[in-house]
Amino acid sequence: MITLALSKGRIFDETLPLLKAAGIEVLEDPEKSRKLILGTSNPQVRVVLVRASDVPTYVEHGGADLGVTGKDTLIEHGGQGLYQPLDLNISRCRVSVAVRADFDYASAVRQGSRLKVATKYTHIAREFFASKGVHVDLIKLYGSMELAPLTGLADAIVDLVSTGNTLKANHLVEVERIMDISARLVVNQASLKLKQAAIRPIINAFAQAIEQGSPA
Repeated sequence: MITLALSKGRIFDETLPLLKAAGIEVLEDPEKSRKLILGTSNPQVRVVLVRASDVPTYVEHGGADLGVTGKDTLIEHGGQGLYQPLDLNISRCRVSVAVRADFDYASAVRQGSRLKVATKYTHIAREFFASKGVHVDLIKLYGSMELAPLTGLADAIVDLVSTGNTLKANHLVEVERIMDISARLVVNQASLKLKQAAIRPIINAFAQAIEQGSPA
């Protein structure tokens, strides 16, 4: 049995065409089912639904053989013990710094001010500001990041940005792009050795589908 860890939402939806290319179709809609383990058209493949931040952990420790997760999650997790064969080019977005529209970020950085930064991406934020020589106090949050500057909890946030509409709606502006993000296929290293005959064709089908889907 091959177990694939996915998180609900955009990653799940955008992984479906890749699975289809590998001849695998998920039999139930996770939004309509309460099940956490979903069968597929291939009786030897199942999908487990986990939190996005837990995908690398499930794969690393053998709770799943394969997983699809964002580069941001992998960086925060550390990626130890994971084989990362493919950038799937799905769920594309970016990690950026954003501040209140009336906050002069450039001036604060230039003057060497110590910034309070709210984020759940503490590793990415720490590395980024250290590389710029900016002193920051990091405040770890898990949701509604946009509230932090609006309530005075933080001067800035480091968060995922897709369209920028949520920032705009909350009178925040994107001031620096840290990195582009997309989803990656991750594989448990032991599974790759022990179940190679079953896993390799899935990896190859994903790779072929990405190649065919990418612009020339």
